[in-house]
Amino acid sequence: MKKNELLEKFVNQFNGIIAPGAESLNKEIQQKMRSAAQTAFDKLDLVSREEFDAQVSILNRTQEQLEDIKKQLSEIEENLSTKYR
Repeated sequence: MKKNELLEKFVNQFNGIIAPGAESLNKEIQQKMRSAAQTAFDKLDLVSREEFDAQVSILNRTQEQLEDIKKQLSEIEENLSTKYR
């Protein structure tokens, strides 16, 4: 969910819970509420689901590569230890 979508969802839920007659709220009040919510969301350092999934994919590939390197190192160490016994 993108930040704007999250903000819209928050505002709509706020309007539905706190102010059932939200359509009649003054536009200035709605704008101030939206601005305050946007500031709060910006401080949360949120990332989109797509960004999160991309980072998970990169992490998984990196872990696989690390395991391959560990295996290769172990084989090299074993070869050296048998060679120099």
